Amino acid sequence: MIERTHLRIMLALAENGTLTAAANALFLTQPALSHQMRYLEQKLEVTLWQRDGRQLRLTQAGELLLQIARQVLPVLEQTEKTLRAYGEGRQGVLRLGVECHPCYEWLKTILVEFLAAMPDVDVDVINKFQFSGLEGLLNHHVDLLVTPDVIKKTGLVYEPLFNYELVLLVAESHALADQKFIVAHDLISELLLTFPVAHERLDVFTQFLLPAGVTPKTKIIESLDIMVQMVSLNRGLTVLPNWLADEYCSTLPVASVQLGKQGLSKTLFAAMRQTDVTIDYIKTFVAMAKQR
Repeated sequence: MIERTHLRIMLALAENGTLTAAANALFLTQPALSHQMRYLEQKLEVTLWQRDGRQLRLTQAGELLLQIARQVLPVLEQTEKTLRAYGEGRQGVLRLGVECHPCYEWLKTILVEFLAAMPDVDVDVINKFQFSGLEGLLNHHVDLLVTPDVIKKTGLVYEPLFNYELVLLVAESHALADQKFIVAHDLISELLLTFPVAHERLDVFTQFLLPAGVTPKTKIIESLDIMVQMVSLNRGLTVLPNWLADEYCSTLPVASVQLGKQGLSKTLFAAMRQTDVTIDYIKTFVAMAKQR
């Protein structure tokens, strides 16, 4: 089998011309290099070079092996550099799973900074799972899951990113707009606009409406912008994180109202496999996410 050492010998001979110079370039003694050359020829059962005075002349077989050396050695060296970068977390692909639909607005600003700071790292954002986000993480389909839900599993780590509050977004002209807070029964006759997520995965249902026995009419909207526009036209209500609702309140005729007297507080987490928490680009992403 041809080894990298053999390819380096061919390259050194071609670049240096004499056995002595090639041996010096390879940090070998001349007898050691001669021995390796004879061994290679015996192994391949072909003559690779011939002496021409003090010079070495490559045979046709030697020229072929030299051509391979010039092609393969740079590829191997670059591959080693890339693999070291992977191991040190300076290069790779960060596959982000997102279970929080409104988080895309927040994620856009993070990714701009992250990609600028980690130019050798690519990012894939995955939100339409053929499985749950948690299964994607456990099965190595995603590397980091942005989620408001903590489901403890062996081998997973949840890093809190920031706290927020879920609020009701209504048109400024809506009857609920002037209230300091609402109770669940205030939504009995309202149309609640939701993302395409099962009710048992929506906190407004599990922590606010269902405990009070309230199930308002709902309409699924995939686009956040369309959803908010419908709210501004008094065509329904929706629930958003307060940081996102505040942005819309500053640009559209909408208002945010607290859910319940105590409010509905949440925390956004970065879920990771325990074996990956020390990878440099994952640590960098988490640090930037916390700053935002």
